[in-house]
Amino acid sequence: MKNLILGLLAMILSVPVSAQYDPKALEILNAMSAKYQSIPAFEANISCTLTNEVDKINEEFKGKITVKGDKFRMVLPEQEVINNGVTIWTYLPEAKEVNIDNYDPSSEDVNPSKMHEVYKKGFKYLYLQDKSDGGVLCEEIDLVPEKKDAQYFKIKMFINKKDKTIQSFTLFDKGGNRYKYTISKFTTNANVADSYFVFDPKDYPGVELIDLR
Repeated sequence: MKNLILGLLAMILSVPVSAQYDPKALEILNAMSAKYQSIPAFEANISCTLTNEVDKINEEFKGKITVKGDKFRMVLPEQEVINNGVTIWTYLPEAKEVNIDNYDPSSEDVNPSKMHEVYKKGFKYLYLQDKSDGGVLCEEIDLVPEKKDAQYFKIKMFINKKDKTIQSFTLFDKGGNRYKYTISKFTTNANVADSYFVFDPKDYPGVELIDLR
């Protein structure tokens, strides 16, 4: 759970035979993407659950995410990840250190600010059913990578049927881990300055800067 941005995305399953470029799934995904593109900035609470049936892992924690265009800031119990679209900072409060690296938009790592666009490149998609998730009626869609050697073999998305926002998404990796992210308290009128997406050492006295660029 500690490297959510750099190491995201269960049971080891084969790629579903039915995975395809499903027109209905594409219509839903395009509507969802258009919804997020129309929002200048948003904030949301997130609940994250890691499960692994083989290793009997069941962990949960909560956090907050703020997104503005290509920028995002994710605050979690054990780390804070800040990305201004060029540089990414990963702050570890317990170690009092921050790792600084260049942001690579072509990386396979899941970027919260781009979750609404992840399906557009390198994935097949399939609409499964209308199903309730967390008490909300959603459209369930599976995304399956085109590459057999992809880091993640499936992303399951639940898209709110009424307003086309993401209710939750579950990331499946080849190590048997499932990471489920559930969105709550979604606020679309977030008023945040660009400076909020830059790590300022003055706000973290005694922090050690580790520049990996």
